Amino acid sequence: MMRSSTNLSHRRSSTPIMNIPAHPAEVQISPEQRQTTIENIKQLLQDQNATLVAHYYTDPEIQALAEATGGCVADSLEMARFGANADAEMVVVAGVRFMGETAKILSPEKKVLMPTLEATCSLDLGCPIDAFSAFCDDHPDRTVVVYANTSAAVKARADWVVTSSIALDVVEHLSDQDQKILWAPDRYLGAYVAEQTGADVLLWDGACVVHEEFKAQGIRDLKQVYPEAKVLVHPESPSAVVALADVVGSTSQLINAVELLDAETFIVATDRGIFYKMAQRAPGKRLLEAPTAGSGATCKSCAHCPWMAMNNLPLLEKGLITQDQEILVPKDLAERALKPLQRMLNFNR
Repeated sequence: MMRSSTNLSHRRSSTPIMNIPAHPAEVQISPEQRQTTIENIKQLLQDQNATLVAHYYTDPEIQALAEATGGCVADSLEMARFGANADAEMVVVAGVRFMGETAKILSPEKKVLMPTLEATCSLDLGCPIDAFSAFCDDHPDRTVVVYANTSAAVKARADWVVTSSIALDVVEHLSDQDQKILWAPDRYLGAYVAEQTGADVLLWDGACVVHEEFKAQGIRDLKQVYPEAKVLVHPESPSAVVALADVVGSTSQLINAVELLDAETFIVATDRGIFYKMAQRAPGKRLLEAPTAGSGATCKSCAHCPWMAMNNLPLLEKGLITQDQEILVPKDLAERALKPLQRMLNFNR
């Protein structure tokens, strides 16, 4: 798939300024209260014929609860697919808002709830529909490909939606048909895709607050301590970090790598929420967080998305009782967003 040259067009010069929330304080409840809350959630899910789907980046106790109740722990697309196929009247999405929207688009007849509608994503916030639509209008000759980490409105403006696991294949397929690409929102993933495929790609200037903070020098320093460690990197990371990787891949691909590679130690450049599933699949292996800041510096995410961290047991329980954190997507918007999503789901190469 690698080609010798890349025609990478100029990036958009700026992205909207956003307020990144501080990590919410850990909910202080006793072990007895915690267990009672878990049992209440299980009963509420059963009584309401609901299924709980959780992203790999949510906290371990949320992931464990999804598994224990017959739900799933997965990436955003598989969460939505599972919810659509589940024999349930309600889908409860523990993740961030665009994941809830995608679940609703694929399951319009089902009620979709979240622990909190305030949980969003820096990539989604950094790609507002009005500015993005104008950007697309300025380049009508390009096929619009957007990452799943976008709002329903941005998806509706796109020709294709992709996840990190199929982005290379889709863009190479389009490039083979001599199509030029307009890519949004993550510039690091878009640049990686362009480099690997040789496609003509015009990038929107967005970034993930978690992955952008990983530091190449920090990884090199850590490798001095653990020279045998394999480096696993999500392609939303800066190119200098990607260049150090033994494996570059999506969340599910990185989990598979920990299980399949003949190594005992891994430096992981993605959200540390993924460690729950990695440890489950490969018990006994050493998992190290890739550094996010230099000596004496601070970090915005500290390898864990502050919006993902908003998902917790008390909010999940409250949301199931009040049902006031419901995801709603207007019908006409959902129908337009479904087209590029369906194109992705039907893609087979």
